[in-house]
Amino acid sequence: MEQEIVQTKQKMKYTDADIDARILRAVEEMGFETMTPIQEQAIPVLLEGRDVIGQAQTGTGKTAAFAIPMIQRINADIRKPQGIILCPTRELAMQAAEEIRKLTRYMHGVKVLPVYGGQDIGRQIRALSQGVQIIVGTPGRVMDHLRRHTIKTNEIKMIVLDEADEMLNMGFREDIETVLKDMPPEHQMALFSATMPQAILDITGTYQKDAVYVKVTPKEVTVAAIKQAYYRVAKKDKFEALCRLIDYYQPAKSLIFCNTKRMVDEITGMLKDRGYEAEGLHGDLTQNQRDTVMNLFRGGRCRILSATDVAARGIDVSGVDAVFNYDVPEDIEYYVHRIGRTGRAGKAGRSFTLISGREIFKIRDIERVCHTTIKERKIPSAKDIVKVKSGKLIADAMEVMEQKELDEIKERILLATEENGFSVLDLAAAFMRMNMGEELVDIQEEKPFFERSRGKKHSADSNRGRKHSADNRHTGKKPARKGKGFWKKQ
Repeated sequence: MEQEIVQTKQKMKYTDADIDARILRAVEEMGFETMTPIQEQAIPVLLEGRDVIGQAQTGTGKTAAFAIPMIQRINADIRKPQGIILCPTRELAMQAAEEIRKLTRYMHGVKVLPVYGGQDIGRQIRALSQGVQIIVGTPGRVMDHLRRHTIKTNEIKMIVLDEADEMLNMGFREDIETVLKDMPPEHQMALFSATMPQAILDITGTYQKDAVYVKVTPKEVTVAAIKQAYYRVAKKDKFEALCRLIDYYQPAKSLIFCNTKRMVDEITGMLKDRGYEAEGLHGDLTQNQRDTVMNLFRGGRCRILSATDVAARGIDVSGVDAVFNYDVPEDIEYYVHRIGRTGRAGKAGRSFTLISGREIFKIRDIERVCHTTIKERKIPSAKDIVKVKSGKLIADAMEVMEQKELDEIKERILLATEENGFSVLDLAAAFMRMNMGEELVDIQEEKPFFERSRGKKHSADSNRGRKHSADNRHTGKKPARKGKGFWKKQ
């Protein structure tokens, strides 16, 4: 029978739990002192050896929530797999393995190995033969090793399913169950998922025993440092509004979320056409393409990444200044997951959501469920953009003036002005206009949906009134008077 525990209000420190001193030393060097909500709920229970069902999104610190108890159970003298973590994607497996390596820095003899499709399986087999205690991998590749007997499960003490809902969405259910059936009778199991569909509950009911249910609500996940805003804009002006916001706030790194692969491709193409350093990420890309895109984004050679929710699952990129919701997500939990990509580790971040028509009701739902406030803002005007762009150009020019020798260029400019009869100011203005792009016009802000609806109603009422008048002229009858009760009903 599942048991649910309630989160305590006071933040728990890692030193408050029964964690090995070597792990605590690594955690301290990573710069962490207090646990995140999911960690303070899950770590003590997992350290007791009990099964756990954790409901939490990426970015809540759940990797450490299951990794710390797993590491603590590892016997470094036994050079065989003792812990397995299943992840939906190669990227998530690699990130989880890297974080676990940091946590095992002072656990001498403990080795971690990520295994996933797309990498030479022979290389993985050689690494496994040298003695690995923790395996982090995708379900298909772990199952492959089990069939080859290159991963033996007789020493497995703990298995974790991370991002379980995404693994099911990607069609891994059969692979997951094959792996779980191969586990020894006495083992601990933890399952973490952003959502809890029936398929996941079926797995927990079959493969877990007296699991403790822990949950991080959207309210706890939403980072206080994130400034959230929404903008009313007609669908035809959405892309222009997006560009205005990018130009005005000038984020060094930003994520744009779309609901469909097609929209990701469209937005990425249009951004590139305008000269932005942008790349797209969605499920139709090959693994090599995904790796290339992510390396460009992490390395700073691409400032803007446009992605679908599923493709972005498991991606952990530091230094994201802003998140743009080009499409309002269908699922409220996806909103939390999206904006959680910025404002991490106490840093400030921004989220911008573009809405049209009835989407205002989705914003109200998000505010109610997440216990947050999303402020309405106006799209920066053409004048605002000109001011920002010109200011940046002048700042860049001044930097060049300080660092470069410009005497020869000055002579050329003076000669050109004398020969053609214009001033240096005219020439500077022309250069600035060339570098600022097309002249902008203000975007017409969309009226609130309820106002437009009310306007249509008034229009219909007035037409109805004119019709009655015309009918009455023909019949000679006076229009019927409506009593006070009518207005009350309205």
